[in-house]
Amino acid sequence: MNKTTRFDTREHILNTGEQLCVQSGFNGTGLIELLKKAEVPKGSFYYYFPSKEAFGVAMLERYFARYVQTLSAFLAEHQGDARQRVLEYYQQSCSGWQEHQFAGCLSVKLSAEVCDLSEEMRNALAAGSAATVDVLTSALEKAHQQEKLSRAVSASAAAETLYMLWLGASLQSKIRRETAPLLNAVQEMKRILQAD
Repeated sequence: MNKTTRFDTREHILNTGEQLCVQSGFNGTGLIELLKKAEVPKGSFYYYFPSKEAFGVAMLERYFARYVQTLSAFLAEHQGDARQRVLEYYQQSCSGWQEHQFAGCLSVKLSAEVCDLSEEMRNALAAGSAATVDVLTSALEKAHQQEKLSRAVSASAAAETLYMLWLGASLQSKIRRETAPLLNAVQEMKRILQAD
């Protein structure tokens, strides 16, 4: 098995597992179901992941790496108003939620489920959340430099509040199967990110 094939197989297992976990949760996704859906033998799974928990950690790390990269690229895409760009990201995310029929994201799906069950997965969630908040903090610090964000607003505190607000609104949107909580969150974000 060459390096590319090994990487592709591992990625395929992680991708399939993420799809199943978004639908059924981590505990609701059985190893047999995952192997059947991914069409890989049990030995292949254990070749890459020593346990289901290790698989969960790898899946979360992969998810957050992609998420942070996408968020960073979106925020860096233009040299204009950084405050407005943060708000645009969340406004566009509202549409994305509807298009995916409120399936939600992996972090929303697994946050409450795994934090008390697996310290390793909780650590992966915490690290991914921190990386996301760091990207938002950098964007809001840039907004300060551009004089588009009130100096009374702490970039780091606002970034963390935005992340928590979005996480909670995402959960409510999933429960209610409507975008109203997300739209309300965006309005609250506009209030929090007061312009100078």
